[in-house]
Amino acid sequence: MIDMEGWVAFVGAGPGDEGLLTMRAARLLGAAGLVVAEAEVAERVRGLLAPEVRVSEPTDVVDTARILVQAARDGLFAVRLFAGDPLIAGGAAEVQAVAKAQVRFEIVPGVPAATGVPAYAGIALPADGTGELRIVHANEVSQVGYGPGTLVVLGAETAPADLGKMLIAAGWPDSTPFAITWDGTTTEQQTVVTTLGRIGPDLKAAGITVATTRGGAVAVVGDVAAAKNRMSWYETKPLFGWRVLVPRTREQASVVSERLREYGAVPEEVPTIAVEPPRTPQQMERAVKGLVTGRYQWVAFTSTNAVKAVREKLEEYGLDARAFAGVKVAAVGEQTTAALVEFGIRPDLVPDGQQSAEGLADAWPPYDDVLDPINRVLLPRADIATETLVARLTDLGWEAEDVTAYRTVRAAPPPAPIREAIKGGGFDAVLFTSSSTVRNLVGIAGKPHAVTVIGVIGPQTESTATEFGLRVDVTAGRPSVTALVDALAAFGAAQRDAAIAAGEPLRRPSERRRGGRRRLR
Repeated sequence: MIDMEGWVAFVGAGPGDEGLLTMRAARLLGAAGLVVAEAEVAERVRGLLAPEVRVSEPTDVVDTARILVQAARDGLFAVRLFAGDPLIAGGAAEVQAVAKAQVRFEIVPGVPAATGVPAYAGIALPADGTGELRIVHANEVSQVGYGPGTLVVLGAETAPADLGKMLIAAGWPDSTPFAITWDGTTTEQQTVVTTLGRIGPDLKAAGITVATTRGGAVAVVGDVAAAKNRMSWYETKPLFGWRVLVPRTREQASVVSERLREYGAVPEEVPTIAVEPPRTPQQMERAVKGLVTGRYQWVAFTSTNAVKAVREKLEEYGLDARAFAGVKVAAVGEQTTAALVEFGIRPDLVPDGQQSAEGLADAWPPYDDVLDPINRVLLPRADIATETLVARLTDLGWEAEDVTAYRTVRAAPPPAPIREAIKGGGFDAVLFTSSSTVRNLVGIAGKPHAVTVIGVIGPQTESTATEFGLRVDVTAGRPSVTALVDALAAFGAAQRDAAIAAGEPLRRPSERRRGGRRRLR
């Protein structure tokens, strides 16, 4: 347990990717009462901070150290957060000031940009004994004479071509390999490999100018830079840099977003429906009592929202998963199964094929008055659920009790910039996981632009998208959200391979805007 009173931690956030934060750093940030960091660095870790934490930006060394010392003396636990590593980022003076004030402190190293960015660019810096490694800042380059080994240049974003001229003037051959990476370890990362004598022309050919780059850059000079393309792993992810719209409820979108990030995409979660309790709770109250008293042989869950609604109602009565003792449980698919397992319930029936109410009905066993002592099935569902499953269960000899566990209502329209990006081609792809997400997104934000890749989870969703005039590019191989993301990644990889084979520049769908909406042909 972390002591949360009266001390200071100097923490490194790494060069950009939040996944590079150390476990110790994450724990300390979660316990902090005060965080002092540049706005961009603080925003990167916002999800780890407690709601009540106070965040402020640093000023000069003296004033920042004074704030940290005063916070500790007031009984707060304060974190001074740096990009990269605290000491490499120039935090030594603040550490010394806090130490001089006799305030307890700790230093948590972070991944420095000098090593983290080349690794994400696929550049192997020399290991011990295999070559000299020098790390300098851009303003020191004119003083760096030629020598064997590798040179890493920090702050290389200002005038890359001038770096080449200064190194050549200092004795470096103009044919020396040179790699420069902007926005390293983020999904905006971009690397260009050239030589000292061709930095200017090659950057221009790659479309890179001061106007088109935003973040900092790290350059690597030496033979290892030339090997970049053989070890590139990050920028070659199939959806690298793709901005993908995920129109689902907030809880459901997290699974999709996490998998998208694994493929290098930048997910944007836009809720299209909101889930609310039923207008009259009596039905659910009777259902829970019937569950406890043995009224049902089966409970069938057709969504994660249904699992959540039943779980919350059970907890209102002080009950838990043991209320399902002696009852068989069915789940419509993998996400619903995961929600049940988290609650402590492993379903007895999950369809192998289509993960829908129809698929569940196809897998449902007929009622057997010898094997089944009770013929009732509880169906806790949304207020807009179809009657297909009820009808099929009735045909199989079961008595289905359809109970409204929650209501779905259309969410409020997203902010104007999101709506403009949807209609204007700012998104590279949209993933539709149900027919309702198609209808609701178009209703609250309009149709996606013609260049946007449309992905759907299955035939029903594809049919709805077609009705709205959308051309579907990707359909999941099986009806699950993970399969949908995997299918989009396969599509992205195929697009990338085709561009490379044709000798064309790699461009995301949003970079091919030509105007006009997507229409069926």
